[in-house]
Amino acid sequence: MSRSILILLGHPDRDSLCGALAHNYATAAGAAGHRVRLIALGELAFDPVLHHGYHQVQPLEPGLEDAAEAIRACDHLVLVYPTWWGGMPALLKGFFDRVLLPGFAFRYRRDSLWWDRLLAGRSARVITTLDTPPWYYRWIYRDPGIAQVRATILEFCGIRPVRVSRLGVVRNSTPAQRERWLALASELGSRAG
Repeated sequence: MSRSILILLGHPDRDSLCGALAHNYATAAGAAGHRVRLIALGELAFDPVLHHGYHQVQPLEPGLEDAAEAIRACDHLVLVYPTWWGGMPALLKGFFDRVLLPGFAFRYRRDSLWWDRLLAGRSARVITTLDTPPWYYRWIYRDPGIAQVRATILEFCGIRPVRVSRLGVVRNSTPAQRERWLALASELGSRAG
């Protein structure tokens, strides 16, 4: 079954390992017959700061409007980014702050603690690179960045399941290890999930 896949490259530099991972995923998913779109956030012109929170409307720049429509249209969302200081890069967090707004991604219910998840019906894959051993990040640090992106961002908006691939240690990796990670990205793309 063909799916509509949106890949968000959260590394500011397309010419990075994350950029290569996103490219391999996109190429394999396209070859498997899926409709694929890759958006490199580092190439969008937008202010990542939500200056007034939800108290005042901050119009979306054209690139963000386009990205929001791509999220609305996709069946499967793929996030590819490095883990820096335990979490996602500021660029990706700023993108989420600006795009995943009330009325688009979620809606609080009046006089209730609960909310509606407006992006339900989509699944996600997170591919993140680490300079910390993945097992150490997951079991000793308790997966802080993954918990944020999975539970308090994607699942909060209704996107589930969220599957995660943690790749590391990048700083000590060999060319052969990087090739294995690139092959994994291709495999994930060919399975589209």
